[in-house]
Amino acid sequence: MTTALRPARFGRVLTAMATPFDRDGALDVEGAVKLAAHLAENGSDGLVLTGSTGESTALSDEERELVWREVAAAVSVPVLAGSTSADTENSVELTRAASRAGVSGILAVTPYYSRPGQSGLAAHFRAVAAATELPVVLYDIAIRTGRRIAAETLLALAEVENIVGLKDASGDPAGTARLLAEAPDDFECYSGDDLLTLPLLSVGATGLISVAAHWCGAECREMVESFLRGEVEEALTLLRALVPSFTYETGDETPNPMPTKAMLRVLGLPAGECRLPLGEAPHWLEERARDVLADLDTFRSSRGVRG
Repeated sequence: MTTALRPARFGRVLTAMATPFDRDGALDVEGAVKLAAHLAENGSDGLVLTGSTGESTALSDEERELVWREVAAAVSVPVLAGSTSADTENSVELTRAASRAGVSGILAVTPYYSRPGQSGLAAHFRAVAAATELPVVLYDIAIRTGRRIAAETLLALAEVENIVGLKDASGDPAGTARLLAEAPDDFECYSGDDLLTLPLLSVGATGLISVAAHWCGAECREMVESFLRGEVEEALTLLRALVPSFTYETGDETPNPMPTKAMLRVLGLPAGECRLPLGEAPHWLEERARDVLADLDTFRSSRGVRG
């Protein structure tokens, strides 16, 4: 039986794209375009630029705008711009700039460090939404921001015409179930945690905004689509095969996007190192990336799929 689906205006699987830098740490715009094209050809229905995986806090406003404009012009899939910061006024200006850059939507993360109350969060997100006619997806990731967006706040914001969805990295599938039971039918929820994709799909999520889709996009897409077709055992088979990729993508010593960039270097795709404060990856991380790829290649071979 096929699961009843909420809409997916941006697609079922989007990749939260890393931002490539050159050997001197400068923005590699040509590399960003090349990486975006590769992802669009390998399982990504859409892309999220300059989010946490894209090292947004290490980019200047001008660099963000350049990435949005060049990538949006180069690919045919929807592009969401991570256009917010901890400062509401700056977030409004960046969102206006993103709207001029040709992107398809906005990803608006919870303001970090200041830990505003729910009324402040609501006012911040309303100001961002008012700055654009583009659809806005809110991003709830308390482990990075220090503050959850309460369900009551999300439900109130879902009534704003162009606030259309949520990237959910709250780690609380039960809370997501309660939220989606009360949210408007056209409010979209994307899993923001690869490992929790199936639990979130089971309570009504639309799809996945993935980190690991940089190197296993086709499998991520197949996992999501299998589950939504009602092929649960197939989805679980794919999940089990992807667990090493999902657990590789971040850790206390090597937080996201350090592992992703190591993987991209192993694959010969544009990446560079992370800018400080993340900095260069430890020497062993690329070897771990090769181990993850070897496991994935074994799985693909068992299914008669070429990597």
